[in-house]
Amino acid sequence: MYTQDPAAPLDTATATPSSDFERVGSFRYLIADDLWEWSDAVARMHGYQPGTVTPTTELILSHKHPDDKPAVAEIIDQVLRHGAPFSSRHRILDTEGNVRVVVVVGERLTAANGGTIGTTGFYIDITDFSDADVQRTVSDRVATIEASRAIINQAIGVVMWTYGVSAERAFDVLAWRSKETNVKLRRIAERFLRDLSAIPPSSHARADVDRALLTAHERVGG
Repeated sequence: MYTQDPAAPLDTATATPSSDFERVGSFRYLIADDLWEWSDAVARMHGYQPGTVTPTTELILSHKHPDDKPAVAEIIDQVLRHGAPFSSRHRILDTEGNVRVVVVVGERLTAANGGTIGTTGFYIDITDFSDADVQRTVSDRVATIEASRAIINQAIGVVMWTYGVSAERAFDVLAWRSKETNVKLRRIAERFLRDLSAIPPSSHARADVDRALLTAHERVGG
């Protein structure tokens, strides 16, 4: 679970058109207000200039690829009803009709009293990477990790394996979590891996990774 003040603004500084963060952006949904929020990067993924559109459920669904829309609609229904956590890889259509491939991860958003108030998470744009490219990059990075490289590289490998993204995009995700939570990247990675190592193997491995990634900063010591 991810605890957050619903009145706090969504971090819109995770990306600029010229930065590597452009392919990673955040979103939030508040159940009580039926309110969706996008970071600047997520708006751009859909073809909008930041601040020019207010996302709604209808708008979000209108951008899903027709072949992927039914499955995504089921996920969104669970988000609207229960603030349910999820992880999805699907296609979207931007305002010009271009197809983009994204990984979207959401975690339950809770208030200080533990009650569910919505969902928060991130988008990763992986359009520029074919499955062969991703697999090749994963193989290269695994070889690096096996050579006992830095703790950040180990965390990158986990994110790559979990979401099927390249090393560059995995680093963007970790760097985004560091920037949004104001916790050093190495400490985020270290806490993330420590949390995962304490979780017994299960069929819910991907959900466990999602939760550990989105909440690692909460367990970083002072």
